[in-house]
Amino acid sequence: MDGHLLRDLTPQVLGALVRRGADFAAAEDAVQEALAEAVRRWDGGAPDEPKAWLVTVAWRKFLDARRSASARVLREVAAHREPAPGPVGQADDTLLLLSRCCHPALSPASAIALTLRAVGGLTTAQIARAFLVPETTMAQRISRAKRTLAGERFEEPGDVRAVLRVLYLMFDQGFAGDESEEDLSAEAIRLARQLVASVPHDPEAAGLLALLLLHHARRPARRTAAGELVPLAEQDRSLWDTGMIAEGVDLLQHALAMDRVGEYQAQAAIAALHDDAASAEETDWPQILEWYDELERLTPGSPVVALNRAVAVGHVDGPLAGLRLVEALDPGLPRRDAVAAYLHERAGNRAEAARLYQAAAQATVVMAEHTHLLKQAARLNRA
Repeated sequence: MDGHLLRDLTPQVLGALVRRGADFAAAEDAVQEALAEAVRRWDGGAPDEPKAWLVTVAWRKFLDARRSASARVLREVAAHREPAPGPVGQADDTLLLLSRCCHPALSPASAIALTLRAVGGLTTAQIARAFLVPETTMAQRISRAKRTLAGERFEEPGDVRAVLRVLYLMFDQGFAGDESEEDLSAEAIRLARQLVASVPHDPEAAGLLALLLLHHARRPARRTAAGELVPLAEQDRSLWDTGMIAEGVDLLQHALAMDRVGEYQAQAAIAALHDDAASAEETDWPQILEWYDELERLTPGSPVVALNRAVAVGHVDGPLAGLRLVEALDPGLPRRDAVAAYLHERAGNRAEAARLYQAAAQATVVMAEHTHLLKQAARLNRA
């Protein structure tokens, strides 16, 4: 049984049912039943058209559930809505499902959570970590979103801004998570390409795709052979995907030429400056700081932007200047201790840096990051 195949097909099958007129919650239940049947019946290998098989079974499960739930089901209407028989694999309904999940009836937070669950295949626990909330809170949010969409016909288009946010979070979950989640990043890039093709005059869509490519290009250098995290400054830049970087830069230039700068374009510009440097020492930190100033203007009050900007300030104006900015931020902000440790180390405060690396390691839930931070603390303690 190919678990990756089922995971890839799940959002496409769910999208096909929604397109045929199934409400979201009932469609998801039917797809889960079809997946369970696939696990039982595909021991000898998947059929020639696995997506078509899953759509057929899931649609049958959906109709059976409707018939048993209510005697008032209009079978003729259901038959009318069902597409004519034919090869199902020609259409990819994943992007359709993603945009429909970002329905105007949902709040942005609920739309993002629901889409990560339905399209990204993340567990409720993974989504809760991405939102920095307890798992029970996230489970309730997803359940409320499903109830909100019950009976909706999805006739209104999804909010493009919410779709962009979903793709960003999906990519980030795969990029920052463990190796088992890496395919989420590739899926986010695939969907972002489709989105750019469908809204070619939206500079933020192009900016987001550029941002994802510029980060994904570094993936081959982000971990050692043993799976340990390698910081950006220590990465072997010869391993970076130069073709992907060139594509990202071209997309960014195209987006900036539209003269409607947004947060994803600003982030992409920062990533491009990092990728353009032949070594960490050659990084153009003054220009990066200028882009962080622009990003802060575009996202006023964002603590994450303020924290990242503090690193740039630390390189341009000195680590003590960066630390003053960090100290003004909420002590509970994720990665705050890690950034403070980095700046303290640059300032020569090794003991305080080691203590903060240790504290940052205890706060993270990503194992690779936890191990890396503990090693940083041990290195300074030995010194």
